Amino acid sequence: MTEDDFVTSALRNPVNAELMDVLRATALPDAWVVAGCLTQTVWNIQTGRPVDHGINDYDIFYFDPDTSWDAEDAVIRRIASCLDAVDAKVEVRNQARVHLWYPTKHGRPYPAATRSTDGIDRFLTVNTQVGLRPVGDGHEIYAPKGLGDIAQMIVRPNYTANFSAVNYAAKVARWKALWPEITVIAPEQ
Repeated sequence: MTEDDFVTSALRNPVNAELMDVLRATALPDAWVVAGCLTQTVWNIQTGRPVDHGINDYDIFYFDPDTSWDAEDAVIRRIASCLDAVDAKVEVRNQARVHLWYPTKHGRPYPAATRSTDGIDRFLTVNTQVGLRPVGDGHEIYAPKGLGDIAQMIVRPNYTANFSAVNYAAKVARWKALWPEITVIAPEQ
């Protein structure tokens, strides 16, 4: 799968395409559409399913050194106002704030991030380590481990400080029910 193939497939989902327009219009700092909404759209196209099949939510990451809840909430509300006509759950998160709440919510360490791509690097699975953002008239992809696992429908653990075998098992069980074609690599014991 080439980067162009990936972008073309991901943007066949009208919600992903709309999110690119919103990122372009709002110019959030270091903003990306990330993870499952991209990977799962590609899987849906590969398997002949509706482009939004099985997608729980759409994630936008951005990075703003203002780590106050008020600042993040203002961005969440701003993005929501741009998406009134979109019938999908969109989660917007300032990656500069994640270390403040993640350990309490998930019981795992989460070092402070210095950019949005740090959050992508820490995703639970390799196949969701992907981000897409508008740049000029085109798009930029961030995929630190490539697009191979997405193209081949392989799900493997991404071992980071915040990795949880329990959370991985729950995620892949849901995905396997929705996309039985995926190949799941079990985590090391």
